[in-house]
Amino acid sequence: MNPIQILIADDDLEIAQLIKIYLTNEGYRVLTASNGREALNLIAKESIQLIILDVMMPEMDGLEVVRAVRAEHGIPILMLSAKAEDMDKIMGLTTGADDYMVKPFNALELIARVKSLLRRSMYLNAQIQPAKDQDEIQIHSVNISKKSHTVTVEGRNVNLTSTEFDILYLLASHSGQVFSAEAIFEAVWKDKFLESTNTVMVHISKLRDKLESELGGVKLIQTVWGVGYKIEH
Repeated sequence: MNPIQILIADDDLEIAQLIKIYLTNEGYRVLTASNGREALNLIAKESIQLIILDVMMPEMDGLEVVRAVRAEHGIPILMLSAKAEDMDKIMGLTTGADDYMVKPFNALELIARVKSLLRRSMYLNAQIQPAKDQDEIQIHSVNISKKSHTVTVEGRNVNLTSTEFDILYLLASHSGQVFSAEAIFEAVWKDKFLESTNTVMVHISKLRDKLESELGGVKLIQTVWGVGYKIEH
């Protein structure tokens, strides 16, 4: 599976390295930049899913970087500053940052903010990119029939509940697209997601068990750590 890639742009190398350790331990791939221009070069070359950006940096400050990024990308941006008074500017309507934190910050809160921004971003992407309705989907030896509401592996029927089928069809019909637990819950259950619920995780665990027992342990549903789930065709 491909890990989520996060860019940290901060001229304080000690803080940047500390954040990198926190995020790497959560399974993310982390790139670092020590100034605004270096950050923009990395954004142009790499596939970045989230940016953590310090306000005060040499050559080009964080606010300028945000404006440059927003001119071309919708990547979530978490701003950092040592000064609480900077936050009014950061969260101004014309800036374009998604969230902010004041240094020093709690590691657990930083991770929670990162995961929240990634979930929101993946959910919005899922809403923006509707899949073409497909009566049948073939993924390797797995056949998913929307018309008959059945799933077979090499012709053998896989006994799924209606909810398990809906989750599988959602992921399979959006090949490569990552869905957060929130996005899956709201698409399948048609209800508002509560952070405290583990309903999606439980259903995906059961769905995986049923599929993997027929597929000889092959993992059809992939976890993208800290974000959600996907199926690659």
